[in-house]
Amino acid sequence: MNYNLLAAIQWDKVGIVIGIAAALALVFVALILIVSKFCAVKTDEKVAKIAEHLAGANCGGCGYAGCEGFAKALAEGKADLSACGPTPNENKAAIAEILGVEFAASEPVYAVVACAGGVKSKNKYNYIGNAGCQAEGMYLGGKKQCAYGCMGEGTCESLCPYAAIAVKEGVAIVDKALCEACGLCVRNCPKNIIRLIPKRAKVYVACSTPCRGKDTMSVCEIGCIGCGLCAKNCPENAITMVNNLPVIDYAKCTGCKTCVAKCPRKTIKEL
Repeated sequence: MNYNLLAAIQWDKVGIVIGIAAALALVFVALILIVSKFCAVKTDEKVAKIAEHLAGANCGGCGYAGCEGFAKALAEGKADLSACGPTPNENKAAIAEILGVEFAASEPVYAVVACAGGVKSKNKYNYIGNAGCQAEGMYLGGKKQCAYGCMGEGTCESLCPYAAIAVKEGVAIVDKALCEACGLCVRNCPKNIIRLIPKRAKVYVACSTPCRGKDTMSVCEIGCIGCGLCAKNCPENAITMVNNLPVIDYAKCTGCKTCVAKCPRKTIKEL
C-alpha cells in the first residue's frame, strides 16, 4: 500500500515546487536585507549617551515624551537640563560635558501646594461630575469660593509618577520624601498653586490668595490675611509682603520658625 503511494508521487514536480519555494525565500531574504539597510532609522550616538545619564523615569515632567524625547531635544539644543528634576546633578554634569556646555549644579527642590484650605475653605456648590480639577474648573472656576484655593479633585495626585501626592481633607499634600521634582504637578495644576522650593526649607506659605484680610476671612478659615506679622518678626528679614502674601527668601531663611509662631492664621507651615 505504502509502496503504491510513493510510486504515485511525481517526484520531478515536487522538486520543482521545492526549488521555487527556496528561490522565493532567498529573494525575500535579500529584499529584507536591502530594506533594512536603506530604511533603517539612524541612531544618534549623542542622544544615546545622553539618555544613559538621564534618570530614566519617563515621567514627562520635562514636557517631552519620556527620557528619549528629552535626550533628543537636548542634543538638538531645544531643551535645558534644568527641566529634568529627577536626574541628579552628577549625571547632569556628565550630560553637559557630552553637549559641550557649561553646567551649574542646582539645589535639590520639591513641590509644595500653596494652599491649606480644603474642608476649611467654603464651597460655592457641591460638585458632581467627571473626576479631575480641569473638569471641575469648567464650572465657575471650581467649587471653592476662594478663586486661588485647591479644588481637591486630585489631578496632581493621579499624574504624579512617584505617588508623592495625596488629597487629604480636601487639599493636595506632597510627601517630601517621595517627590522627585519632575514638575508635572506644577505644570498641570489649573490654579497654579503648586511651587518648587528647596528641600532644605523648613517652612512654606500654604496660601496663594492676594485678597485682603476681610475678603479672605469670609471664605477660608486658614487663608493668609496679609497682616505682615511674619515679615515684621522675622529675625533674618527673610520675608517680604507681596500682594498681601508673605514671600520667603530661602537664601536668608534659617528655619527658626518664628513666622510659624507669629502667624495668627497658621498659614505658614512647618516642613
